[in-house]
Amino acid sequence: MKTASLARTEPASGEAGMSGTALFHKSLRRMRCAAWLLALGVMLAMGNACSDNKPAAPEKPEVKPPDVIGARSAFQKAYVAARGWNQDAQPYRIESVATSEANGHDGKWSVWRSSFASPSARSVKTFTWSGSNADGAPPRGVNPGVEDSYSPSNASTQVFDAQFLQKDSEQALDTAKKHGGDKVLTEAPDTPVMYVCDWNHNTNQLVWHVIFGPAREGAKLVVLVDASSGQFIRVEK
Repeated sequence: MKTASLARTEPASGEAGMSGTALFHKSLRRMRCAAWLLALGVMLAMGNACSDNKPAAPEKPEVKPPDVIGARSAFQKAYVAARGWNQDAQPYRIESVATSEANGHDGKWSVWRSSFASPSARSVKTFTWSGSNADGAPPRGVNPGVEDSYSPSNASTQVFDAQFLQKDSEQALDTAKKHGGDKVLTEAPDTPVMYVCDWNHNTNQLVWHVIFGPAREGAKLVVLVDASSGQFIRVEK
């Protein structure tokens, strides 16, 4: 039968000369330190878990560049909307609207306004197509205007058959450049080119007015072009 060893266990060298009370306090400090380190570890782990579960910040919506197109494309979109307004709606004017996103030098703008008349309803209404992001521009898409009264005898609202519109604003510009437009843009490159298409009841022609300037009044040059054939008609100014 083995007997328990009566040899006395020696304290660690660092604790050899310490009293029991001192050893107790030292052990207590170690326990507190261990508990603090454990709590810190738990807090860090919880923090990491929270940061991992944090929802990602929503991405900013991508800003779509402006749509800059010719008159015929914009007119066709407006024409569909006008026929939804009244089945007998017919156009009487197509015109560009200036924005900061274009200058019309390629026959294109980001806003076009088309005006229609309905003989049965005896009213007129504009439909503005917009592909613009510019401040103050209409929202993207086709935007209807307000109705107004229509008089068939009014020369400024003479309707025309959309089939007469064979030449786009781009072709009208090409013709206008050959009759003074190139010179204007060479001498004053910042000159905007505006476009108005309407019916000339005197000559029974659909006419493009290619305007070298922000408006017909005060323009540097206005060239009239046949909207069906693309042929030069005359210089208005």
